Amino acid sequence: MRKHNDHYQPFLSRHSLNAIVFFSRFLIVVCLFAAGCDTKREHTLSGRTMGTTYTVKVVTGYFGSVSGLPEKIDRRLEQINRSMSPYLKDSEISRFNRFQEVGVEFPISKDFLCVMQQAARLHALSEGAWDGTVNPLVDLWGFGRTGRADRRPPPEKIAALLGDIGFPKIEIRDAGALIKHYAAVSLDLSSIAKGYGVDQVADEVREAGFSDFLVEIGGEVYAAGARPDGRPWRVGINRPKTDARFDDVYKVIALKDQAFATSGDYRSFFVEDGVRYSHIIDPRTGYPVRAGVVSVSIMADNCTLADGLATAVMVMGVEKGLALINRLDHVEGLIVTELADGSLKDHFSEGIHLQTSSP
Repeated sequence: MRKHNDHYQPFLSRHSLNAIVFFSRFLIVVCLFAAGCDTKREHTLSGRTMGTTYTVKVVTGYFGSVSGLPEKIDRRLEQINRSMSPYLKDSEISRFNRFQEVGVEFPISKDFLCVMQQAARLHALSEGAWDGTVNPLVDLWGFGRTGRADRRPPPEKIAALLGDIGFPKIEIRDAGALIKHYAAVSLDLSSIAKGYGVDQVADEVREAGFSDFLVEIGGEVYAAGARPDGRPWRVGINRPKTDARFDDVYKVIALKDQAFATSGDYRSFFVEDGVRYSHIIDPRTGYPVRAGVVSVSIMADNCTLADGLATAVMVMGVEKGLALINRLDHVEGLIVTELADGSLKDHFSEGIHLQTSSP
């Protein structure tokens, strides 16, 4: 009789191992679906545009794909950048600024036209507090692309430049053209172009079939649907203090199908004779605003409006700014002022949802 070997070890055939691997994967799939057929995952896309960074978070089913979407986003942002970047010599806006013909049509793209139409609305709503022609004054004060200053410019230089400022000096033709009524007038749409970029990327993501996503360009945001856990997207507002870290959260906003933008004067400024001068210039006076407002956050249906309105309210101040926010449909806002003792005071509209935890 044959005796069993005490050292005998059972083994599995290759076919048996393959079967076990297949069965294990099958069990994983079964477990995922048992946990709910709507099991979600988040895809993060990122890159650079408009002199800053962008991030897009897209929620899909567990096995969902965002294949092809990054390329579509980059192409769309490149189109917008080539239209409205003041840093590109051959962009539409740069060519328009060099254009000196008065009363002659300057043809523009659909993107440029859309932003100019929104700009005209912002200028009217804010009674001139937002003005896309203010950039020569920003440069004069040393906050533009021509170099950094640390002192007030002479009053006569400010007065001389005020004659070049004024959005109504440009006529907008709905057929797709601009007309200068003053040769020296120029445009810088940076305060709404990022918001427009956010809106256009959101459209690309939505057209690709996704309903839950978040788009962010340089701090301006549009949030659609919900996060993978079903909760609203949350966006942090930076503490509006000169010594605050970029990750120092002051308030958190819950967003769903809304845009969000913040403007502040606590990062770019200089101090002369004990007075702080910020980069937010009132186009009607030629001087930096001094209304005590250090931060404005706006929630709206689209980011182009939210972006521009945040800048406008910085110029308008608390009373007029809140009055404007409160009379606009689907718009909410938080205005933060700094008191004489350095403490912060909030002024917010109804319907704004604030949290105190980190996002």
